[in-house]
Amino acid sequence: MKKSSPLGTLLMLLIACTPLFYTADIYSSLPQTIPTHFDLNGQPNGFSEKSMLWFIVPFMSVLSIAMYFLIKNLPKIDPKKTAGQSPELYNKIAVILVVFFCAINLIIAYSSKSGSINITKLMLPLLGLLFLILGNYMHSIKPNYFVGFRTPWALENEDNWRKTHQLVGKLWVPGGLLITISTLLLPATIGFIVFFLILFPMIVIPAVFSYRYYKKHQQ
Repeated sequence: MKKSSPLGTLLMLLIACTPLFYTADIYSSLPQTIPTHFDLNGQPNGFSEKSMLWFIVPFMSVLSIAMYFLIKNLPKIDPKKTAGQSPELYNKIAVILVVFFCAINLIIAYSSKSGSINITKLMLPLLGLLFLILGNYMHSIKPNYFVGFRTPWALENEDNWRKTHQLVGKLWVPGGLLITISTLLLPATIGFIVFFLILFPMIVIPAVFSYRYYKKHQQ
């Protein structure tokens, strides 16, 4: 197994902590009360003391770091012992998640400064990109308990896992692209509805397929 680069790990830690640096930089210029909740049109409808940022932003940073090290060390802790077959793949997924959480965290911090940013218009396209990128790797993920489309039926059978993840990849790549484009172009409220209309079959179809594959081959 290829050892991870200390420089690469340090870079991921810096990326995860970037929202902390940004929050520290803008904190003194923030009003005492900041918006912490927004409606679908991006208008603030909930407020808190600005000190709340020092709970939200560090929590998100710590969460991204924890996920990074969990996925990086998956080959060592996975009971199925299959993750060790492709450590580079899990390293890529760990990096993707750190960058994703960093972007979300920066949006949260920036929204406290602007007070009028439409979070929905930024969050949903980011989620679409995440599905699009992860979909490209789904067919390569080996059975494990931490990463992937982990239905109970797929976890019990390697063929089920492989077929299910091939289907997930075929659905998530175009689905993620469609989510990204539609939520960028459509008004926020309509984009929010479209997001779930696209997401629903992306989740339900592979789950049903995995179950039906299990029932068909359980003998």
